[in-house]
Amino acid sequence: MGDRKQVLDEEFQSFVIGRWPRLMRTAFLLTGEQHAAEDLVQSSLERAYVAWRKVSAADDPDAYVWRLMINAHARKHRRRLKEFLAPRSDGDLTPELPDAGDRIAQADDRSALLKALSQLPPRQREAVVLRYWEDLSETQAAEAMGCSAGAVKSNAAKGLAKLRAIPGLAETVTHGGRK
Repeated sequence: MGDRKQVLDEEFQSFVIGRWPRLMRTAFLLTGEQHAAEDLVQSSLERAYVAWRKVSAADDPDAYVWRLMINAHARKHRRRLKEFLAPRSDGDLTPELPDAGDRIAQADDRSALLKALSQLPPRQREAVVLRYWEDLSETQAAEAMGCSAGAVKSNAAKGLAKLRAIPGLAETVTHGGRK
């Protein structure tokens, strides 16, 4: 019995080490804050550890853990806790646009994108993050979100439409407006 527990613990540890960066990226895109992302990943992995036999036996353990993360994030949102994906900007200031190859420009692009993501409703944000950052198929995203593939398609399409409607976002992210 002790040997089996040790094997399960080693499997779980290997899983966490291999998936941590990707889980953190997903959690950060969902929450918009480093500490909140760490909390979300850790609480999801706590649940995964408790059910590790079931998780490791699943067809896709990654999808199982993503589902845990999405559900935990949704529970937090339902409690109406505030999330801040980007600091409030000074509306009167016009930011100077650096060269596209500049690391500062990349930080500006990231900030603009995070601010845009913060404007999406949670389900649309989840669909966009899972489909386009995590590059999951509609079926995989649906499994992670606990909904149908059609709901993922609909939420992703609506989310992308809202992102495209944000003035200057496309130019900022593609550096099209920079010389």
